[in-house]
Amino acid sequence: MHDTYDYVIVGGGSAGAVIASRVSEDPDVSVLLLEAGPEAVADEITIPAAFASLFRTRWDWGYDTVEQKQLNARRAYWPRMRALGGCSSMNAMIYIRGNRLDYDTWRDGHGATGWGYDDVLPYFIRSEHNTAHTGPFHGRGGPMQVEDRRYTHPLTYAWLESAAASGLRPNDDFNGAEQDGVGLYQVTCRKGRRLSTADAFLAPVLERSNLTVRTGAFATRVLVEGGRAVGVRYEYGPVEQTAYVDREVVLSGGAINSPQLLMLSGIGPAAHLREVGVDVVVDLPGVGENLHDHPAAPLVWHTKHASDLADFSGLLNFARAKATGRGPLVSNVGEAGGFFRSRDDLAAPDLQIHVAPSGFWDNGLHEPTTRKVTVAPTLVDVASRGRLRLRSADPRWQPAIDPRYYDDPRDLEAMTRGVQRLLETVHVGRMAHHVAGPFLPEMETPTEGDIVEHLRRTTQTLYHPVGTCAMGRGEEAVVDPELRVYGVEGLRVADASIMPVVPRGNTNAPTIMVGEKAADLLRGRTRAEGAES
Repeated sequence: MHDTYDYVIVGGGSAGAVIASRVSEDPDVSVLLLEAGPEAVADEITIPAAFASLFRTRWDWGYDTVEQKQLNARRAYWPRMRALGGCSSMNAMIYIRGNRLDYDTWRDGHGATGWGYDDVLPYFIRSEHNTAHTGPFHGRGGPMQVEDRRYTHPLTYAWLESAAASGLRPNDDFNGAEQDGVGLYQVTCRKGRRLSTADAFLAPVLERSNLTVRTGAFATRVLVEGGRAVGVRYEYGPVEQTAYVDREVVLSGGAINSPQLLMLSGIGPAAHLREVGVDVVVDLPGVGENLHDHPAAPLVWHTKHASDLADFSGLLNFARAKATGRGPLVSNVGEAGGFFRSRDDLAAPDLQIHVAPSGFWDNGLHEPTTRKVTVAPTLVDVASRGRLRLRSADPRWQPAIDPRYYDDPRDLEAMTRGVQRLLETVHVGRMAHHVAGPFLPEMETPTEGDIVEHLRRTTQTLYHPVGTCAMGRGEEAVVDPELRVYGVEGLRVADASIMPVVPRGNTNAPTIMVGEKAADLLRGRTRAEGAES
């Protein structure tokens, strides 16, 4: 059984949902969106504070990395959402675009013409409906609502005051003129409830006759004939089907699934493909290379004279959050944070902070036993590079994921300085009144050696893998600045995998931007139209 469409988009996540919505605005084209997971219908998806309860469940691809040499041979757990909306249905909803330097580096350092900061800002603005900020950096009227959180815990305010007292300057808009400083995070929510890209971009347009959204559709191969992508093979229930295309196939599965599908389709490093028994269609060495992620490490203290978000996790507050979008469970957990530099000579911040009025370590998979607060340094200028490889020609096998955390010693050095700086923020001002003693690391005044060992034991992903189908002009580039896969006509990749360098900050907003720009590229537009500020 097969059908034919103008466009087939594989992956209904943070980029794919945007592309499907925007491209299907043209009534003269037909669009098929394939999503391996179901519709995102669980209550825990809607309620912001419940996102970690989705980890290691049926909603999660549940990836683990290979053993990480610099993390005491640990395997790092990488949750990824398996439903419409992708990780925008599972993340902490923090809306951060990154730094101007990030996009100018894509353009100037990697040959990604048309992707400098001034080029991409209109796409951020077009997708945004910011209820608090206006002016030249923000949009009103876009599908993706960005709002101030409806609940902020008193400990979060206390930490902000203490951080300022320790010398970190306040910043009320990390997406404005300057990124440095500390403040409250804005979130992709609507009236206190999570707003995924499926909610914002797909739900309003599902009645379009030219748009077909097929959930439970697991793509297994891109079909290439005569050097051109002609369709996608996918499993749909017990039946294998083929969707053919008259125009283009777009892969939007993310930094894991998109390179995996390319390699399963014979597009990737030839020697590796032969090794796992895949026939080579195009020898493209960069597929799966350049994998990197934001490593984060928890600094956790026992607290006194304060509650913990976990105190409010009962059914009454759950029902209140579901019914009214109010109460403590509309917290996104990582309520505040900011950006700072581990060295004064850096051109932009290399460290981000995430502050949670609760104990959040090991991906929040531990039941709380005492009241805690977490202040987590996150490295956002990452030097280490890893790779992704197939374990098998069977699409059901998870790939081998190796981010090689801290393989470049500069990353460990920067994180060590970050820990030292953030330890200062809880021992002055109001936070000093609430800190009862250390939990992670266990000592009150850790030495540099203690900090390094703490980082090796506790570093985890911040859920921001990128780079495995990198955009640019170099030898390891996979797609050109138009997002076209080198060596195959009619095939593009549009998701976080195309980012040659991870942006400084949470990657959901940049991935939405990639979807917006990709839709324009597919429609032959060279610059954003309809952006309202």
